[in-house]
Amino acid sequence: MKLNTLKPADGARKERTRVGRGIGSGLGKTAGRGHKGSFARSGKGKIKAGFEGGQMPMQRRLPKIGFASKTAKDSAEVLLYKLDALPAGEVDFAALQAAGLVPSTAKRVKIVVKGEVTKAFVLKGIAVTAGAKAAIEAAGGRLAE
Repeated sequence: MKLNTLKPADGARKERTRVGRGIGSGLGKTAGRGHKGSFARSGKGKIKAGFEGGQMPMQRRLPKIGFASKTAKDSAEVLLYKLDALPAGEVDFAALQAAGLVPSTAKRVKIVVKGEVTKAFVLKGIAVTAGAKAAIEAAGGRLAE
């Protein structure tokens, strides 16, 4: 075998069809595009996604539903029982991030009641729900402003 004798296998490379080359080719005159219409014209063969030929498109017929909060990805929640895993003392946003309880994308955090807290925590600059505040204060902790 020599590099100069290599060629692709039979049938591996198909010759492209040359359209618009006379009546005898079978693809002359309209060149397989039919008569008139947007698909027969140059550069106009594409139609917009969702276009239904002038009929009201599906995305406009159906009602708008739901709501996606733009701030949801910036906020994080920490459950009480997960907070209890930290050592007692002062807890702030940086401490929660260091402990891996808050993702790096979060900009604010809120303590939510689920489970119990047994240690006295001093929370600095962290939002809490009313139930979580009561549970933290019952365990001897407090909220520092």
